[in-house]
Amino acid sequence: MSPRLLPAEPGAVPVFVWARTMPPGAEQQLRHLASQPYVVEHVAAMPDLHVSEGIAVGSVFATAQHVVPGALGGDLGCGVSAYRFEYPAASLGRDVLWGLLERLTRVIPVGDATHRGQGLPLPPGLEAPPLSTQKLRHAWERLAPRHLGTLGGGNHFLELDRDAVGDLWLLVHSGSRGVGAAISEHHQRVAQALGEGSLPGLRVDTPEGAACLVDLELACHFARANRDTLAARALDVLASTLEVTPDAASTVDVHHNHVSREWHFGRTLWVHRKGAMGLAAGGRGLIPGSMGTASYVVEGRAEPRAFHSCSHGAGRVLTRREARARIRPAALEQALRRVVHDSGRSASLVEEAPAAYRDIAEVLEDEADLVTPLRRLTPIAVLKG
Repeated sequence: MSPRLLPAEPGAVPVFVWARTMPPGAEQQLRHLASQPYVVEHVAAMPDLHVSEGIAVGSVFATAQHVVPGALGGDLGCGVSAYRFEYPAASLGRDVLWGLLERLTRVIPVGDATHRGQGLPLPPGLEAPPLSTQKLRHAWERLAPRHLGTLGGGNHFLELDRDAVGDLWLLVHSGSRGVGAAISEHHQRVAQALGEGSLPGLRVDTPEGAACLVDLELACHFARANRDTLAARALDVLASTLEVTPDAASTVDVHHNHVSREWHFGRTLWVHRKGAMGLAAGGRGLIPGSMGTASYVVEGRAEPRAFHSCSHGAGRVLTRREARARIRPAALEQALRRVVHDSGRSASLVEEAPAAYRDIAEVLEDEADLVTPLRRLTPIAVLKG
């Protein structure tokens, strides 16, 4: 669909909206963002738009000289990875999938669980990174080894899928865990004290803004290392059980909570994405559906008005509290009847039920000028955070 234009109010930039409907409160958050003194060109709202703390999930905007730590979400660098195997997914019976899920559960901490003791060795470049404050360096030393290779909770997942030709896929959704949260909280406090605007932004040519950019980049590097570590453990399980290796050419990894220096509208800008992917023309990404519904490998179309962005998922239509109040565990079990999962956790997982999210097919229809779907991936087993 073509985007809807919310005309600019006095002193603000316009807003392009790719969502056919906007949840209550979303337009107010978008207009608040568009009124900030540092926002240039316009604001773009993706089709999985929904209200969140600070700014709406699905918001994309650009600045010329500012970084806005409160506009990126707490899980900096959160993203998704996908791996394809030339293996017939249909040959995996429920007993085999149960065995795989049990083995994955033994090697991947989920929810609030972390690694015990000293944790895992950190990859090169992340052992003692140059964070901007001693407090953040101590937080990194304490948290990074124990959080590396942990899934987290909420909408994070590790999933086995099959595509239309029958190949097996592994999907991983996670981010920077406690490390990213500590970095985000610190720089939001700094921005509250020294920033510009009612959603405070820091000039990148100040020591505080420059430090924020360095720390945000380190959080994104940790998020990628976390997904790589999760995937390595899952790939070991699949290799030892099914004797498979992934097709490297099909591998995908994309962030969806980050800021990036990019060229748009004839100048270099700082593009902020909260719950949105940036894809160059022809670049491949992954848009996950809700738990139990299809995900899609997509190709970017580099729509200029969207700052070359697209949705990062299906988008919530119920808050977690609303989902817990309205969705019964039995309804979730019915929705997941064809997907191997831990049914003993149904009561706590209702907030991630398909009914709490938009239909992913509808989301893709709304962003037809942003991405082209390449492969539809149907879940067959899921490990939730």
